[in-house]
Parts: sequence; structure tokens; C-alpha cells
Amino acid sequence: MSKLIVSEFVSLNGVMEAPGGEATHPHTGWTFKSLYGEDHYAYKGTELEEAETLLLGRKTYEGFAAAWPTRDRTDPFTDKINSTPKYVISSTLTDPEWENTTVLPGDPIEEVSKLREADGGPILVNGSAQLVHALAEAGLVDEYRAMVHPVLVADGLRMFPDPAVMQKLRLTDCIAYESGVALLIYEPAAD
Repeated sequence: MSKLIVSEFVSLNGVMEAPGGEATHPHTGWTFKSLYGEDHYAYKGTELEEAETLLLGRKTYEGFAAAWPTRDRTDPFTDKINSTPKYVISSTLTDPEWENTTVLPGDPIEEVSKLREADGGPILVNGSAQLVHALAEAGLVDEYRAMVHPVLVADGLRMFPDPAVMQKLRLTDCIAYESGVALLIYEPAAD
């Protein structure tokens, strides 16, 4: 079984929307406008190297597909992101142009359940708020990684949905970086 990891940039007030430059948000690119250091940037590289598969919602996929194929090859993330197998949950995307991309057009919960059941390494989900909320509600997330930035931003999509049933999490690791960013890693807690 593959491990499903949700990893998000999050503001202190819980917003995960527009961390990198989405034009529709009033504080777009807030991760780069807040205190940002090389220390936690290096962690994102390690996380990406460990991932065997990327799982994305359509909107996040479109943003990534517009940016990464033409990114500077000296960026250490470029080759890894472009070469890693990518699965996109979408009922509207039919012919992805980005290399190594497969569209999963069916029910998101069924499709992701099949991915998790296959033998393989970690499946990494970034962004993709609507998908993450559905996966959390269905209990399919094995680990949450919240890279919390010391910034408050305007209202936006949050990392965690309002659950129908309370879900308990267990802190497995916590790293505080010199920049003031804190990485909090949780897994579902057994009852």
C-alpha cells in the first residue's frame, strides 16, 4: 500500500490558497512575501525526492503545468517535478500535455483508493484544496504536513475542511526553522 501525504504551505490563520502566485487572491504569493528561508526550502526538496507520485487536483495541475515544464533546469526541483508520474483528478481535463501525466476522470475517492492500494512509494499532494478536503473527509490521508508561515493573510481556502465528524490527529514531528516557519507533521490518531 502506498502512503498518501498531503503537504501544504499554510498561513498562521490556516489559509493554504495562493501561496505561490495565483492572480485571483489579494495576498497572492504570500509565502515569498513572508519570512522565507533556505532552511525550510531544502526540506521541500527532500520531500519531493522521496515522492514516487504526485497527485493533483485540476486547478493546481494547471498552475504547475504552466510553470514547471519551462522552468530553469538549474532549479533543483525542475527535473524531479517534470519526470515524476503525475495523476490529476478531473472530470474536465482530457488531454494533458505535461509529461508523465495521467488523468483520473472517475470518482476521486475511488480513484485515489486504487492508487493507495497499489504497491509503491509515497504519493504527494500539494495544493489541490478541493481534492484534499474530499480525501480528508474520506479518511484517505496517511500524513499531513503543514509548513506554517508566520503571516496572516486574507480569507481563502483552508488546509482542513470543516469535518462532519471530528477527526483526531497525532503530532509525529515538529521542526522550527530560523525564518519563523514551523513544519508540523501529523497522522490520523487511532481511537
